[in-house]
Amino acid sequence: MREIAPHLYPFEGRFLELGAVRMHYLDEGQGEPVVAVHGNPTWSFYYREMVRALRDTHRVVVPDHVGCGLSDKPGDDRYRYTLERRVEDFTALMNHLALDGVNLVVHDWGGAIALTWAVRNPTLIHRLVILNTAAFPMPDDKRMPWQLSLVRDTPLGPLLVRGFNAFARGATRDACARTRLTREVRDAYCAPYDSWANRIATLRFVQDIPLSSSDPAYPVISELEQGLVRLADIPMLICWGGKDFVFDDHFLAEWRQRFPAAEVHRFADAGHYVMEDASSEIIELVRRFLSQ
Repeated sequence: MREIAPHLYPFEGRFLELGAVRMHYLDEGQGEPVVAVHGNPTWSFYYREMVRALRDTHRVVVPDHVGCGLSDKPGDDRYRYTLERRVEDFTALMNHLALDGVNLVVHDWGGAIALTWAVRNPTLIHRLVILNTAAFPMPDDKRMPWQLSLVRDTPLGPLLVRGFNAFARGATRDACARTRLTREVRDAYCAPYDSWANRIATLRFVQDIPLSSSDPAYPVISELEQGLVRLADIPMLICWGGKDFVFDDHFLAEWRQRFPAAEVHRFADAGHYVMEDASSEIIELVRRFLSQ
């Protein structure tokens, strides 16, 4: 893996043994816990500014999913790249840390993973922060973006993602709408995915998108959707990038319908990497939300 500039990622990581693989995570500061969970193709680097901002007042935990960031990147012979296994891993981390009164921040696949744990353990949740994610199947009026279909359903997908790193590298350009990331930041996002072998998770995540009942992740996402009612009384802050071509306003409408009491802030000119496009605004909103 290429070296990442210390001024961008000045954290000391920790590791949790998950059988034959290791999960890397950040555990910074003390106080009420904030657990921030990333998606694909990001890693804990996505939450670097939130960690800096909150670690003086909170204990901030940010895992790297297996295959992502500084976690191990096993082949299919050593690891099941499925949503259910992701939930098992996250559950193992939460059990290991024995956290209670958790303020959960989720983005992209982090929503499906961490919120499945949340609906199974609602008494452990204090507050929820939702960033361009889903906890339910694709809305009926939303079509699968052609870019994801190309990766998920065609033989060209593995070549593009694992051969050319098109998913991680392309996201550093296309997932931001307001901000143009510096070369140093783009390289840091892509640093863990520096070979065919190390790009396995970025492909498997897309291939695991649940679209029908025959897909392996569908039972888990259905359980999550049905269990969302258990989170109805938990305070929720939604910060949404309006120019996300995947988790677009169709998904935001679902969140509003399911959680009408949620505090919603839509950043019309922000993209999927909303923590890059609207970092300072979101951090201030989260600070206030946590202090209420």
